Amino acid sequence: MKKIVRIAAVLLSLALAFGIFAGCGPRTADPETTPAQEPKKDTLKVFTLKGPTGLGMCQLMERNEKGETSNKYDFTVAASPDEITGEIIAGRFDIAAVPVNLAAVLYNKTNGGIKLAAVNTLGVLYVLENGGTVHSVEDLRGKTIGATGRGSTPEFVLNYILKANGLDPEKDVTVEYYAEHAELATRMISGDVKIGMLPEPNVTTVMTKNASVGIALNLTAEWNKLDNGGAGLTQGCVVVSREFAENYSAQLNSFLDEYKQSAEFAVSNPAETGNLAEKFGIVPAAAIAAKAIPNCNICMFTGAEAKEMVTGFLKVLFAADPKSVGGKLPDDGLFYDKY
Repeated sequence: MKKIVRIAAVLLSLALAFGIFAGCGPRTADPETTPAQEPKKDTLKVFTLKGPTGLGMCQLMERNEKGETSNKYDFTVAASPDEITGEIIAGRFDIAAVPVNLAAVLYNKTNGGIKLAAVNTLGVLYVLENGGTVHSVEDLRGKTIGATGRGSTPEFVLNYILKANGLDPEKDVTVEYYAEHAELATRMISGDVKIGMLPEPNVTTVMTKNASVGIALNLTAEWNKLDNGGAGLTQGCVVVSREFAENYSAQLNSFLDEYKQSAEFAVSNPAETGNLAEKFGIVPAAAIAAKAIPNCNICMFTGAEAKEMVTGFLKVLFAADPKSVGGKLPDDGLFYDKY
């Protein structure tokens, strides 16, 4: 991309020098308008979430704090997507890590005001149980399940899996939603909640602090058993404002470079990332984060690969429940393709 930008700048300068543009005549190229020197924001506003999405950001947050990044970032760590959705809709952000289905909802609500730049998290959902009675999805019939992520990917994934296994989420099970992962985790540790659906690293937190709790169902494995056209469970992504993508592509691409390094660092250095996760409030305890990272499916997919993954996943969700993606499938304008 950088090579293309430099070539474009050279061609533009030559064209101006020889008066190729009709009606312009020879003039000196304006450095402020060449692609290689587009406007630059002093600080980029970035929203991320506690949990796997934030784990991929940890090294980038640390390098930003030390002044070692190509951009200057202002990070906000939120406990749930609800805390940042309003800001995103209002356009008061540059970059945000959100659930994949929420990206589709936001795209529809803002009339194309956001773009999806990368997939950063695959399946991280598990059903935990204290009691050992749940060995299949059918075993959830008649049970009460604690859960988080209402109106977001976790709710729709759970409902999809329940329905595909012959259970009506409204009649055959009782799902009680909690606003934050930490609240549900605390209730499972205390024994107040016997069955709960949580993402990593909360899964590791619960099982570490209450040895009676174990994994009953891996929802990624349950998803993969279903006839869904091969669409994988794609939970988290990075979105950017359309204005930022169109006018500050160089800064966006440098962010994606740095985020990729940060995500790779998290996967290959769980202990160090765990320390950073505790420091930045992504996960309460470094040891829990380090132990959970191998099961968090932190990743970095961009371009055509990200588009294929997300498109397949959204089609499955839309077929199951159109409101899960904002009432209609987004068109190709959702995807950022200049990286």
